[in-house]
Amino acid sequence: MRAIVLHEFGPADNLRYETMPDPVPGPGEVLVSVRAAGVHQIETALREGLPIGPPPPQLPAVFGGEVAGVVESVGPDVDTAWIGAKVVTSHGRPGGYAELAAADVASLHRIPAGLGYEAAVTMVVTGTTAIGLLDIAELTSDDVVLVTSAAGGIGRLVVQFALRLGATVIGAAGGPAKTAAVRELGADVAVDYNLPDWTDTVRDALGPRGVTVVLDGVEGDKGRAAFGLLAEGGRHLSIGAASREEFRPGEAEMKERGVRFTDALALLLEGQDAPADEARALAAAADGSLVPAFQTFPLSQAAAAHAALEARETTGKVVLVPDAR
Repeated sequence: MRAIVLHEFGPADNLRYETMPDPVPGPGEVLVSVRAAGVHQIETALREGLPIGPPPPQLPAVFGGEVAGVVESVGPDVDTAWIGAKVVTSHGRPGGYAELAAADVASLHRIPAGLGYEAAVTMVVTGTTAIGLLDIAELTSDDVVLVTSAAGGIGRLVVQFALRLGATVIGAAGGPAKTAAVRELGADVAVDYNLPDWTDTVRDALGPRGVTVVLDGVEGDKGRAAFGLLAEGGRHLSIGAASREEFRPGEAEMKERGVRFTDALALLLEGQDAPADEARALAAAADGSLVPAFQTFPLSQAAAAHAALEARETTGKVVLVPDAR
């Protein structure tokens, strides 16, 4: 099969499109013909060998556990009725950046009718994460919610959910195109946080009202600026760090302003019921409650996908799809 293989830690160009042996499904496993594979921001750091989150993989490595496709064959003791099924999993091996991937049959979800492979692979981790973070946030219709990285895979889903709830939503994203995408989602305020006066724009738009909840997917300087917009009694939830720069407010500052900070992503990873939450996320996409957004790249262009993601030039979830034949 063809796959994207990393032999040496470093820049995106180190991802090579190569031929490697097909994976063989073992006991309790199936072999999936990959139609869509999810790409994660954390994988760009792992590709560089950075000590962020999970430990760097052993090399050579094939990234991408998020896989959607068709079951091609099954391993020992697996019901042959799975053959031909359209499935999605968050546990593909050796990785989803490939034409074929093996997966434990217990990790599979059948893709709901009407849901495409790209949408399914977007929801199985990114959608699941968004739903879990929203459970922690406990938003209400009275909230004024500021979402940073609002044009990203998680951010777009959070914006949609908050709007459906009836909350006032400010979506912050980088650049005119991403700001326009947030505006198209229906955000009450869409702002470009690459502009130096973006916080003034938010204050002017809200008038006497203050931000009650920040859902921050960026951290760094932009996370701090978002934190500064919180009204007394507000809460700031970190839901990611796209900037790769940590932001943590001091205890004295929080006490003085009467605000709270929660590392929601860390809290989620500690207590998530992944299979149940994955099923919830897929169902939400299937019934239209949440509409996943994704940007596709051919499998052979995985290096370009990584480069675009690192440069924050993408909108929605980044997904690899098979090369045209």
